[in-house]
Amino acid sequence: MNISPLQKARYAYKPKLPAVLAKDLASIGIELGKPTDSIADKGEMKKIFAATYGKPVARFVKGKGLDAQKKLTVGVILSGGQAPGGHNVIAGIFDGLKAGNKNSKLVGFKGGPSGLIEDDFVLITASFMNEYRNAGGFDMIGSGRTKIETPEQFAAALATAKKHSLDAIVIIGGDDSNTNAALLAEYFVGKGEKTQVIGVPKTIDGDLKNEYIETSFGFDTATKTYAELIGNIERDANSAKKYWHFIKLMGRSASHIALECALECSPNICLISEEVEAKKMTLKAVAEGIVSVVAARAANGDNFGVALIPEGLIEFVPEIKVLIGELNDLLAAKAADFAACKDFDAQKAFLAKNLSKASAAAFAALPAEIAKQFLMDRDPHGNVQVSRIETEKLLIAMVEARLAELKKAGKYKGKFSALAHFFGYEGRCAFPSNFDADYCYSLGYTAFLLIAEGLTGYIASVRNLNKSAKDWTAGGIPLTMMMNLEQRHGEKKPVIKKALVELDGKPFKAFAAKREEWAVKTAYTFPGAIQYYGPAEVCDRPTFTLELEQAKKK
Repeated sequence: MNISPLQKARYAYKPKLPAVLAKDLASIGIELGKPTDSIADKGEMKKIFAATYGKPVARFVKGKGLDAQKKLTVGVILSGGQAPGGHNVIAGIFDGLKAGNKNSKLVGFKGGPSGLIEDDFVLITASFMNEYRNAGGFDMIGSGRTKIETPEQFAAALATAKKHSLDAIVIIGGDDSNTNAALLAEYFVGKGEKTQVIGVPKTIDGDLKNEYIETSFGFDTATKTYAELIGNIERDANSAKKYWHFIKLMGRSASHIALECALECSPNICLISEEVEAKKMTLKAVAEGIVSVVAARAANGDNFGVALIPEGLIEFVPEIKVLIGELNDLLAAKAADFAACKDFDAQKAFLAKNLSKASAAAFAALPAEIAKQFLMDRDPHGNVQVSRIETEKLLIAMVEARLAELKKAGKYKGKFSALAHFFGYEGRCAFPSNFDADYCYSLGYTAFLLIAEGLTGYIASVRNLNKSAKDWTAGGIPLTMMMNLEQRHGEKKPVIKKALVELDGKPFKAFAAKREEWAVKTAYTFPGAIQYYGPAEVCDRPTFTLELEQAKKK
């Protein structure tokens, strides 16, 4: 395998740990808080998680020491989409296990949860692990989106756990994957099985967070990767002075990525899906807002600009949100009838008959190519694949049409030439930033300590992340604490609640205070590439979002 100089150097990087974890295992203790409740639907949650509900928050402290010396066999799974730092989570688990007992084993299940179901695995050795330290991607053991949800799948997972005598399984994933972890933990306890289940918070979207999970890993690296690209485009736009760049960014359910990139780059426009929904803005109103900025800049002789668009924006536009909700339920309930439609005309006729009048009208108003994207294969949860809807191109077409009307009426004299971009996969497997390399390693080491303490149904938590790594704190919180009931596949199911952009939160307020200035003035900032070596304020800094959210109230 060819190795670049940077890759070779990153292999040798030693991730930083919180001071409490950097000590000898014999001097790490644990504090347990009071019993906890789910964020909502407490009665139903107690029934679903009869054996694992209400556990206390755990925190590792300086103490008399954990019983971490026994030989353990632990399985690890990478679940869902890739995020920078996943390999370092595995490295943290591996090093923790070996520090406790050199004969402990780490089993990597390949291809995500299906590896556990099908018993497809690889034994992770020191030499194997060393090939992936501080590296991006999930290619060490692969990932997958299979959910363990049927009785047969749970039984197969149990059989694999028994076959390998697994003391624990660590599931590294997002909100759905960690919901699955909670259900698996409950199942194992209910069956009297010894195997513990621990989760680790992963998603570049940044929507898996709360008081105890300050950020999900990968968000730092991904947003800095996108911000570099956006900065490059801003520089090009200001050099050529003739293009408007519409840049769609990952973030199906929340706009955290777009907001962070706006704080990093000062674009002319950044749409925030949560604000669009809160203000009940129609698709036409969203386009009109863009038109007003384009026209104002053109009046100053600036026929160029940069607009950031969250991937999931379309789903937050009220009339489209209702349409998507109806489509999800309809196509789940009448999947066979819809599948029998032979072409797009037949599909349109089927929808016109089965959707509400308002939703049928909203669908009919969409350009045909965009409308077809609403009907592509559903995602694993039975929902519209929002990422495949080319919202950026839809908005370009609407803005272009409106500007043509204004020009005809003599109200616009500028030039509008637009280019569309989608930044997504570019950030998912990047070399993790120092922050993510350190954070992920700490999460993995914390997961090992939770296992050593005999806990199950927990997610690893590392906090105080706006400070230097030595000042971080580590522990775990019960997965049930983050859960509520939501509609999935036409029925209510327990899920971890997604964290959306808070319009009264500090990151959004910081953006809102500057956006009117950025709209008209060319005030671009250029973050440049992620730096791995140099001053800590450059190489180890967290995101603006984290710094603002964790800043002490004045």
